[in-house]
Amino acid sequence: MKKIYIVTLALAALSLQSCKKGGLNLFSIEDDIALGKQTQQEIANNPTEYPILDEATNQAAYNYLYTMRDAILNGSSEFQHKNDFEWKLYIIKRDDVQNAFCTPGGYIYVYTGLMKTLDDASSLAGVMGHEMAHADRRHSTQQMTEVYGIQTLLSFIGGNAQQIAEIAGQLISLKFSRNHETEADTYSVKYLCPTRFRADGAADFFKKLGGSQGVPEFMSTHPDPGNRISNIEKQKTDLNCSDADNYTPGEDITNYNQLKAAI
Repeated sequence: MKKIYIVTLALAALSLQSCKKGGLNLFSIEDDIALGKQTQQEIANNPTEYPILDEATNQAAYNYLYTMRDAILNGSSEFQHKNDFEWKLYIIKRDDVQNAFCTPGGYIYVYTGLMKTLDDASSLAGVMGHEMAHADRRHSTQQMTEVYGIQTLLSFIGGNAQQIAEIAGQLISLKFSRNHETEADTYSVKYLCPTRFRADGAADFFKKLGGSQGVPEFMSTHPDPGNRISNIEKQKTDLNCSDADNYTPGEDITNYNQLKAAI
């Protein structure tokens, strides 16, 4: 009886807290961090599927991405969990995959295939901002709350490590809702607006692949890719984001080509 009472109080408190933030989430920030670390371990244990480039021997590529990450994190006041999450980067050596994702707790994974497909830094920054938004807005654990509900909360209170590992494994292939994808697109614009990158960089991805044709699963979840381009560009206009004074397209492309050569 006592345990049920505690769970009920915890659920009520979490529900109230989550509703204030715009979405039901039974996970705490600490849970996001724990799930992110567990997912990171699941990925590290599967080098065949996720061949991670060593940071020490690919320093130039990692430095480029960390400079981009820092510009996004430090340029925007929109982040809720800038100091809560690690925001560590990993490059996956898969030229055949045009993808990126960010786990709860801010572990960012970028495939070489995505970097080689895009044309300049703003395009990649737009995708990175989108994925960071999923973590910062806690979309993964909101989505998992819908899947597991009260059972997830009970597992965490009971310290069920096996359940945590199972959930972490599923986070890698988690599909986001229409609202989550739209919100991540919107926040990508908000994040990039104060930086040297073009605020609508995420739209380049869809344009590059011809609207709805050839868009990989991670970016093709609702809404329609064509609508997402319109939404991203509208957000840039509504926020009065002009290209930064220090944005130089030629230099941007030259430096980005050096990144592509390094990977």
